[in-house]
Amino acid sequence: MILNDIVQDIYTLEDEMRIYERKYGVLSETFYQSYAAGEEPLDESWVRDWTAWASAYSLHTKRRKQYDVAVKEMRATMKSMIDVIAQTARHDPIRVSA
Repeated sequence: MILNDIVQDIYTLEDEMRIYERKYGVLSETFYQSYAAGEEPLDESWVRDWTAWASAYSLHTKRRKQYDVAVKEMRATMKSMIDVIAQTARHDPIRVSA
């Protein structure tokens, strides 16, 4: 996987989550805590939204962890993050472990 792919996934998932946050009036973290605890929507028409929202949040969490691990590894192996930023600014692919 490439670092830029992870970043783009994060942005896309955040956009998707914002749609649901605006629609239902709570932040994704708040929603997901209830969803993970087994709470179900009061309106049956919300089921599809809630499933998609939970999936987006779950994948977003996974991608953020991948990003954080990749940055930590890069900090350990490079002189500074400026080198990483220089590569990403040139759109050079930076391979990261999946």
